[in-house]
Amino acid sequence: MRIRFQGLRLWRTGHQVDLVLDCDPSRELIDETGALKESGAPSTCTIDLTGMVLAPAFQDPHVHFRDPGQVEKEDMVTGCAAAAAGGYGQVLILPNTEPAMDGWARMDDGRTVIEYLQDFEGDLGRPLPVHYALCVAASKDRAGQVPSNPDDWRIYLPSGRASRTNPGAAAHPVLAISDDGSAVTDRTLEAVAKAARDAGLPILDHCEHHDSGFINEGPVSRQLGLPGVPASTELAIVQRDIDLARRTGTRVHLQHVSTAGAFQAIRQAKEEGLPVTCETAPHYLALCDEDVLRLGTMAKMNPPLRSRRDQEATLRAVADGTVDMIATDHAPHAADDKAGGLDKAPNGIIGLETAYAVCNQALVESGLISHRRLIELMSLAPADLLGTRVTRIEDMPREDSTIDLTGTDNAGLVILDPTGEWTVDADRFHSKARNTPFQDWKVRGQVRATIKDSDLVFSRIRADRVDWRQTHSREGRQVWTD
Repeated sequence: MRIRFQGLRLWRTGHQVDLVLDCDPSRELIDETGALKESGAPSTCTIDLTGMVLAPAFQDPHVHFRDPGQVEKEDMVTGCAAAAAGGYGQVLILPNTEPAMDGWARMDDGRTVIEYLQDFEGDLGRPLPVHYALCVAASKDRAGQVPSNPDDWRIYLPSGRASRTNPGAAAHPVLAISDDGSAVTDRTLEAVAKAARDAGLPILDHCEHHDSGFINEGPVSRQLGLPGVPASTELAIVQRDIDLARRTGTRVHLQHVSTAGAFQAIRQAKEEGLPVTCETAPHYLALCDEDVLRLGTMAKMNPPLRSRRDQEATLRAVADGTVDMIATDHAPHAADDKAGGLDKAPNGIIGLETAYAVCNQALVESGLISHRRLIELMSLAPADLLGTRVTRIEDMPREDSTIDLTGTDNAGLVILDPTGEWTVDADRFHSKARNTPFQDWKVRGQVRATIKDSDLVFSRIRADRVDWRQTHSREGRQVWTD
């Protein structure tokens, strides 16, 4: 099937273009509306998307797909479907799998988790709708006692032996090192930093450590009678990691930063020219610990939602450029687990399918940043961190204001409706999980389509936008409809 998307605006310049692509009939399309489903439809269509934005597909350097080990919560198929529905073309899978992704622990079939994930598409027999890369654990079993051994995972780097001989390894290499879920421990930090420098990897550090507490320490924790987690637990690790970068030149990326003090320390590190970057997550932009009172465990995560002052500091840090990128920390959990109460429920929420809308509303609609800057935070900056490919739309050849992807196989794009209004309904998510604090939120900003390798992999395009130009039947492609 050939599709012409008409009237798109380029994300950087605002110039209007049409986009033409051929859909591979052997690949599956997640067609949420059913507008492009087979049933004797013609083989060519024009879709009027006047005013919608064409941008490089988003990239998320921080997801948990629970596969292997906890596939009742999420798996590679549902996690990647959720990512595509959120406009993502590339994700980084963090290492808190079971067993841990440390390059050493073996699954029942004798493979490491790295090998299992690199082989996943081949075993499945079809490509997934997003690209994914891997993050190796900083310590054995993520236990924080013994550093993971580079000899166990070096072969899976982009330049490693496995990547030269195994197409799955080449497509899904190890691009970072982290013990996310926990900070890299003091006892392993120096060895992990050396391994990261030798391998050319950034350390992605969960820059927070506490031994007790369930939510942010403050009036809300006292009102609920729960032990709190002070903001100093984040600042201590941020300062330690900045010192590491200063002393050793190790590239340090600070994950899900959430406090005013930590952002100030990061500003100062950047003024020194240190190799330090940071991310925050949509929930720290849109929520604070006061929301725990109405949301309960759906607002429990690690680090916890902080004070309103910290929320405002997070917004300022995005606006002034201190925050380099936005990551979701997509963390699926079963409903029964989240029903356990604030003192028992696990930390984490899902975020891939709401990230663009929440950020568009909190940052762009509020006037803090431009829509163009939001694309940089969600697409270009994560790609710079990990060295992954990003589609430079402005460099693509055009003829009569038409970008023609037919005959190409490497474009990763997203079509966005910045003013599209919708209501968050977790029951319609592609993720297995429903643990979102944004249920029933009315938001502005919607992903309309996601393109991977120059092929349409996700569509939320309404039928009234589609004009079929031919009447003869076509070879149908496999379509998932919801």
